[in-house]
Amino acid sequence: MTTRRALGSFVVMSLLALPAFAGGQGDLQRYLSDAATRTKAATNPVEKRDILDGSFHKILAALDAAKSLPLISQADVAGINRVQATLQAKQDELAGRNGYARVADTQLNTFANYVVQDVEQADGVITISVLTLVLIILLVLIIL
Repeated sequence: MTTRRALGSFVVMSLLALPAFAGGQGDLQRYLSDAATRTKAATNPVEKRDILDGSFHKILAALDAAKSLPLISQADVAGINRVQATLQAKQDELAGRNGYARVADTQLNTFANYVVQDVEQADGVITISVLTLVLIILLVLIIL
C-alpha cells in the first residue's frame, strides 16, 4: 500500500508541475509582450526606449535577486545566467553599448517584437525549475 501511495503522489505532483511550469513561462512572456505592446503604443522614440530599457532593467534585477536566494540550485543559476546574458545583450543593443549598433528609432517596434520572439524561442532551450521560475515572476511583480 505504501508503494501505491508513493507512486500516486508522484504522478499527481508531476501532473501539477507541468501547468505551473507552463504558467511561469507564460507570465514572463506576457510581461515582455505587454512591454512590446506599450512600446508600440508610444509615439515618441525616447518613450519607446525608456519602456524597453525599464523592462529589461526590472527583469535583470529580478534575475539577480533570484540567483542570490539560498533555495536556488546551481543548475538554475546557470539557466538564469543564460537568460541574463540574452537580455543584457538585448539591452546593450537597444542602447548601442558593448560593440552593438544602436537600434534605430524607426526600428523600435520591430525590435520589441524581436525580443519577445527570441525569449519565447529560448524557453525551449533554457531550463529553470518551477520554483525558481515562480520566484522570478514574483520578483518581477514586486519590482514593478
